[in-house]
Amino acid sequence: MSSFTEIDVLEKEVIETVLKEEAVKALMLYNDDVNTFAFVTESLMSVCEHDAIQAEQCTYLIHYTGKCVVKNGTFKKLKPLCEALLERGLTAKILN
Repeated sequence: MSSFTEIDVLEKEVIETVLKEEAVKALMLYNDDVNTFAFVTESLMSVCEHDAIQAEQCTYLIHYTGKCVVKNGTFKKLKPLCEALLERGLTAKILN
């Protein structure tokens, strides 16, 4: 018969937290009626390091479908990208 100690519980919580932080997330960019195609494309190239073709394709998807996942990665990697897009006046969100 095994019993969990407080240390076992804390260790499990730490492991779960690390796994959640390292899990792959998606950075979603949403359409708006304010920003131009050129601005969104340039922003994706600058912030997300997309090449011109990838940025343009994402911009069209955003325009015609209302949203597009523009980057995948850990929360730690995506958070500064999301903040940079928001600072530019774009609508972005990190999804689980």
